[in-house]
Amino acid sequence: MPSKGKVCLAYSGGLDTSVILAWLLEQGYEVIAFMANIGQEEDFEAARAKALKIGATKYVLVDVRREFVEELCFPAIQTNAIYENVYLLGTSLARPVIARAQIKVAQEEGCFAVTHGCTGKGNDQVRFELAFYALQPNIKCITPWRLPEFFNRFAGRSALLAYAGEKGIPVQQTAAKPWSTDENLAHISFEAGILEDPNTTPPKDMWKLTVDPQDAPDKPEEFTIVFEKGLPVKLIYEGGKEVTDSVEVFLTANAIARRNGVGRIDIVENRFIGLKSRGCYETPGLTLLRSAHVDLEGLVLDREVRAIRDQFVTTTFSRQLYNGMYFTPECEYVRAMIPPSQKNVNGQVRCAVYKGNMIILGRSSETEKLYDANESSMDEIGDFEPTDATGFIAVQAIRLKKYGRAKHEKGEAY
Repeated sequence: MPSKGKVCLAYSGGLDTSVILAWLLEQGYEVIAFMANIGQEEDFEAARAKALKIGATKYVLVDVRREFVEELCFPAIQTNAIYENVYLLGTSLARPVIARAQIKVAQEEGCFAVTHGCTGKGNDQVRFELAFYALQPNIKCITPWRLPEFFNRFAGRSALLAYAGEKGIPVQQTAAKPWSTDENLAHISFEAGILEDPNTTPPKDMWKLTVDPQDAPDKPEEFTIVFEKGLPVKLIYEGGKEVTDSVEVFLTANAIARRNGVGRIDIVENRFIGLKSRGCYETPGLTLLRSAHVDLEGLVLDREVRAIRDQFVTTTFSRQLYNGMYFTPECEYVRAMIPPSQKNVNGQVRCAVYKGNMIILGRSSETEKLYDANESSMDEIGDFEPTDATGFIAVQAIRLKKYGRAKHEKGEAY
């Protein structure tokens, strides 16, 4: 059979993409198996061997860890990015750098198309494909999970497992542990299978990155995070050890959080495509770094700057990340607003972790002086004149008195 052309597959080494690789070969495509090292705990040599054994022409591994931390995770920390008040966007953050690396490999290998293993009901198909088209507008995208000839043949995960068995493809997922995972340096996600019932408690052995909080050490572990312009530039731990490299700071935060059971959540979220989805996430280091950053901003960030940033930049950037709108003009605009809001976020936060909890022990800054202990003290007057509060309250009360009189005249109760 003549080849239909060369395609670049985003290969994870897992069940879905291993089956898709074999299926693409059946359809007559030549496949380049692309894999991003984004910090997942993966046996990359085993993944290479598996891809080549299945029939890939070539396996290409690209290390994107540093750009993932510096270009995506750190801006997320600077903005305190969060989706629906709880999800720290661990999966969403990884997609832009993976997509960019995949397009580069596709170009270098002469591929006419890219392909992925995202389901037709998830967010990732949107995130990847919008990125692909922004980065290379003329690229073709093959989407197996939206092709009837594929999804009718593989109607469920049991069918995928059966096909993998027929082809001799080894996979981690088994009928005994039927859930899907996605891992990177910032987090791991669990979904599908038994987790689709939102009232099913995740089994203890599902969690991978963090120790069960009940099994965590009985003594709190203390550490200090130093920030410059909102970026975590140093982490001091274990009685004086220091790390300053961006990736090492992140990895060290991960290690501290993991051994103390910090960073687990179990939620039902609203997907961009309109469906609700149950997901379990472990986001250890990012939880620590973000929490410390939020705390430091309380000390050093101007009230109105923080309010505008929270109301617009944080919510908008979080939504853009979640919806896959990173490579857009509006996201470029929002990202340009991050540094001005962070120029004064300098200082250090002393922290502790204990059995799943993140505890703030104190915070300080040598350069930012918005907080004045004398002014705030209840034991001395300082430069603040208490009588000024009388006029302040009187002015604030003018409209409230009018509102109260109007409600009284109408006979309305509060």
